[in-house]
Amino acid sequence: MSIRHSLLALLQDRPRYGYQLRVEFENRTGSTWPLNIGQVYTTLDRLERDGLVAKDGDDGEGHVVYSITAEGEAEVRSWFAAPVERTNPPRNELAIKLALAVTLPGVDVQAIIQAQRVASIRALQDYTKSRRDTASNQRSGDTAWLLVLDSLIFQTEAEVRWLDLCEARMVQLAAATAARKTSNGVTEDAAPPTADSRR
Repeated sequence: MSIRHSLLALLQDRPRYGYQLRVEFENRTGSTWPLNIGQVYTTLDRLERDGLVAKDGDDGEGHVVYSITAEGEAEVRSWFAAPVERTNPPRNELAIKLALAVTLPGVDVQAIIQAQRVASIRALQDYTKSRRDTASNQRSGDTAWLLVLDSLIFQTEAEVRWLDLCEARMVQLAAATAARKTSNGVTEDAAPPTADSRR
C-alpha cells in the first residue's frame, strides 16, 4: 500500500496536518488499513525532502499544516494514471503457511485449511453484512467505503475458493500415496531401509 501517494492525494484535496491526514485516510478506507501517526509524519518528512509537499505554517494550535506542491500534484496524477503492478505480489501469510506446511512432516494441513476456511467465511459474512448495512443507509461519503468492502468481499471469496482447491489437492495427494502403497507395498517416497532398521 502506498502511504506516500495516499497522503499526497489527500493533500491535493486541501492542506492538512498529520493527524487530519490519518483520520481522513482511515475514514475513507473504513479503517481497514490503520495508519500509525509516526508513519504519517515520517512520510510527510520524506515528501517534504523530495519537494512534493511544503509546510504551510500552522493552524494556530501548534499543528504544522502541509500543502502539496506542483511536483506533488504531478506525482499524484501519475499514480492515479498508472496500473498497480503485480511484478512483486504482496506477501500472503496464508499461502506461505500452507506452502511450508505441505513440505514439513507432522503438520496437519487439512486442519490448517479447515480452520482458515471457518475464519474466512466468518470474515466474508461480516464484510457482506457491513456492505448491506452501509448500502441501505448510504450517504454521499460512503462510496469509498463501499469500494473497499467490495474489494474485501471479492478477495475473501477468492480465498475460500483457493482453500477448496488446496483441500482437493491434499485429497488427491493422499489418494495417490495410498495407491502407491497398495501397488508397491511401500510408499515410493519412503526412505530405503537402513542397516539398523533391518535388524
